[in-house]
Amino acid sequence: MTRSEVTDDEWALIEPVLPIGEFGPYPKRLRAQFEGVVWRFRTGSPWRDMPDDHGAWTTVYHRFLQWRDLGVFEALMDGVIAEAAARGQVDLSLVSVDSTVARAHHDAAGMVVDAEVLTALEKAAEEEKGAHAREEKGRRGRAPNLSARNVKSVGECADDDGPG
Repeated sequence: MTRSEVTDDEWALIEPVLPIGEFGPYPKRLRAQFEGVVWRFRTGSPWRDMPDDHGAWTTVYHRFLQWRDLGVFEALMDGVIAEAAARGQVDLSLVSVDSTVARAHHDAAGMVVDAEVLTALEKAAEEEKGAHAREEKGRRGRAPNLSARNVKSVGECADDDGPG
């Protein structure tokens, strides 16, 4: 078997939190399956690359999905924090949240814009677009006439003998 992912002390804390189905026998390889989940996320490898020591990768994957859907991992985290608090080992100085990584759009942040301000902003944006278009047209001279009578189809261009 591969090296153990979870120590016996850690397993004693984890095992009571893991749900067992109402029907069927107790899974004999529950610890190996849990360690397979830990292995998968520790290595970042695909599920299919899981060593056979943890069981069939499909079984471990489906067990992971069940635990995820039942909130087992949140319960484990709560249990670990409660156990650490009971032992006096909670150190909140290690908790850090970096808000520069996940920036929200101003709409998501609850920014409220008055209807008058929004209308003025939209009007200014339209005016700026118009001024930009006039500036571009002036820079290039007259805009080309692309009416239907002046545009040749691809077939007509191919039949031309030359320019003109």
